[in-house]
Amino acid sequence: MEYRQHWLEIRRRALRVLLVLALAFVLCLAYDSKIYHYLAQPAVSLGLQLMVFGPGEIVTVLFTLAGWMAFGLTLPYLAYELWQFVAPGLYAKERQFMRIFMPLGGLFFLGGLCFSWYLIFPRLLLFLVTLTRREGLGILLQAHTYFSFLVGICLPFGFAFEGPMVIFVLAKLGVVTSSGLRQIRKYAYLAIVIIGVLISPPELVSHLSVTVPMMILYEVGVGVATIVGRRQMSNQEAAG
Repeated sequence: MEYRQHWLEIRRRALRVLLVLALAFVLCLAYDSKIYHYLAQPAVSLGLQLMVFGPGEIVTVLFTLAGWMAFGLTLPYLAYELWQFVAPGLYAKERQFMRIFMPLGGLFFLGGLCFSWYLIFPRLLLFLVTLTRREGLGILLQAHTYFSFLVGICLPFGFAFEGPMVIFVLAKLGVVTSSGLRQIRKYAYLAIVIIGVLISPPELVSHLSVTVPMMILYEVGVGVATIVGRRQMSNQEAAG
């Protein structure tokens, strides 16, 4: 395809993604009250009351929640459009290989969200609230701050859980190796720390809650690449 044809196809697919995003946003707005109360449950269970500092702020909170939920619902369709765009440039074996791992990517992302929502976020919130109350301080929790904290903790885990699977695919395709990943480990850790600090709430505990699991997942990816490399060497020796 020529450059202009590529550009036109990208624009068409981007418009379709934006349309799906808009529809998902409207759908989430229709259920904004249920979404709000469900996501606020961890704070309510600790006796916290979410606050707003003006009558119009609740609109911003509900629109922000609907936007994040719509983004999450649109991600599978975005992955599908990306797949449809790059698939013609892949070999038949690569297309077959990716058809298996594209759905797995969505499951890993969902698994990361569930892991953070059910295990990490409630315990982290409980720890911070307990620490605050132990010092004799009251908590004035703004709704926007709470939901930003929630997204900053949970969303990174969704993407981080896809790391080992992505490394597996890249190792299978020969793009990365376990030795190469070990050589760039310190740079990868530095990147993880920077990204973790930027995307997590501005608190040390929050930073550690994001960066440490991401480092562990990186090491899992190194282990996965090692296994893939050994299997490929065994197959080559058997074929030779």
